[in-house]
Amino acid sequence: MRKNIIAFLLLLGSVLGNAQEVLTIKDAVAIALDNNFEIKIANNNLNIDKVNMSEGNAGMLPSVTASVVDNNRIQNSSQTLQTGQVNSLKNAKNNSLNYGVSLDWTIFDGLRMFARYDQLKKLQQLGETRLKQTILIKIAEVNATYFDLVQQQQQLMAIDSTLLISTQRLQLAENRFKIGKASKLEVLNAQVDLNTDKVTLLRQQELFANTKIKLNQILARDPKTAFKILDEIKVDNTLLLPTLIELAKQQNPQLQTQIIAKNVSELQLKQVKAARYPVVSLNTGYNFQNTESSLGFTRESSARGLNYGFSATLNVFDGFAQNRNEKIAKLELENTKLAIEQQSQLLESQLSTFYQTYLTNLELINLEQNNEAIAKQNLAITIDKLKIGTITTIEFRAAQLNYVNARVRNSNAQYQAKLSEIALKELAGNIAY
Repeated sequence: MRKNIIAFLLLLGSVLGNAQEVLTIKDAVAIALDNNFEIKIANNNLNIDKVNMSEGNAGMLPSVTASVVDNNRIQNSSQTLQTGQVNSLKNAKNNSLNYGVSLDWTIFDGLRMFARYDQLKKLQQLGETRLKQTILIKIAEVNATYFDLVQQQQQLMAIDSTLLISTQRLQLAENRFKIGKASKLEVLNAQVDLNTDKVTLLRQQELFANTKIKLNQILARDPKTAFKILDEIKVDNTLLLPTLIELAKQQNPQLQTQIIAKNVSELQLKQVKAARYPVVSLNTGYNFQNTESSLGFTRESSARGLNYGFSATLNVFDGFAQNRNEKIAKLELENTKLAIEQQSQLLESQLSTFYQTYLTNLELINLEQNNEAIAKQNLAITIDKLKIGTITTIEFRAAQLNYVNARVRNSNAQYQAKLSEIALKELAGNIAY
C-alpha cells in the first residue's frame, strides 16, 4: 500500500508538471507585445499624436461661432423732454435679443499654418519612433531574462548531477566504513560535501524561481503563472560589424529620434519667421437684433442681415523680439544637428565595443565546451578510482567541482554571447518581433 501511494504521488506530480505551459522565446515576446504596460502607454501616446495631426489643429480651418444674447430689465423710468413734459413709468420693461452665426478664417499667416501641419506630421513620426524604441527595449529585456532562465536551468541540471554523485559517494563511503575499508572521517567528509551541494541547489532554485517571477512581471501577467522553458541557447554567430553599422544608421530609434527632432526644429524656425509677414483674416456672419422698450421714442426696433469684412495685421516693431526668437530657433536647430553627430558617433562606438565582446564570447563558447568535455572525462576516471579506493576524497571533490564549474562556465559563456547578440541587434534596430 505504501509503495502504491508513493507511485501515485509521483505520477500525479509528473502529470501536474507536464500540464505547465511550455513558454518559447517567441511566445514570450508575443505576450509582452500584447500585455506590457510600457508598450501600451507608448502606443497611447502615439494615438494622441495621431489625433493632434489635423488641419484644424494646425490653424488651417475656419472657426464658426453661434451666439445668443437675451437681456431683460424691469425698472422705474422717468424722462423729461425739451418741452418740459415729464414721462414716467413704474416697472417699465426693456429687453434686447441678439443672435446669429459668425465665421472667422485666417487665410494667410506667412505660411505658418502649413509649417505647423508638417510639424504635427513629424511629431507623429516621433511618436512612432518612440513606440518602436520602447518595443525594442522590452523585447531585449524579455530575451535577456528568458535566456537567463535557460542558463539558470542548465546550472540547476549541473548541480543536480553533482548532487547525485555526492549521494552515491556518501553511500559508497558508508559501505566502505561498514566493512572496515574506510574511516569515519571519509563518511563525514562525504556528508559535508553532500550538504554543501544541497545548499547550492537551494540557492540556485531560489534564484530560478525569482527570475521566473521577474519574467512574468515583464510579460504583465500573474507573477505566480507556472511555465516551463526550453533548455537550449542558440547564438547567432553570423553577425558582421559593417552590416550592423549600416542597419543602425537606418533603423536605430535613438538616432531616428534625433533626426526627426532636427526636422521639427526646422519647421519651428519656419513658424517663427512667419511672424514677419502680415496676417490676413476673413470674417462674416448673419445676425438678428430685436429691442423693445416700454418708455421712449422707439417702442420696438429690429434688424437682421449679413455682415462681412477682412482684417490684416503686420508686426511693425516688437522691441526686437522677432530677431531674438529667430536667433533662439536657429541655435536650437544647430543643437539638434550636433545631437545627431553625437548620437551617430556614440552608436558606432557602442557597436564596435559590443561586437568585440561578441567575438570574444563566441571564442569562449568553443573553449568552455572543450573544457566541459575534458572535465567530464576526468570525473568519470576519478569516480572509477574512488570505487577501487586509489584516490583521496580531496582529489575526488576537486574533480567533481571542476566538472560542475566547467558546466556552469560553459552555460554562462553561451548566455554572455547571447547577451552580446541581443545588444547588437537592439542597437541595429532589427530584433525580430
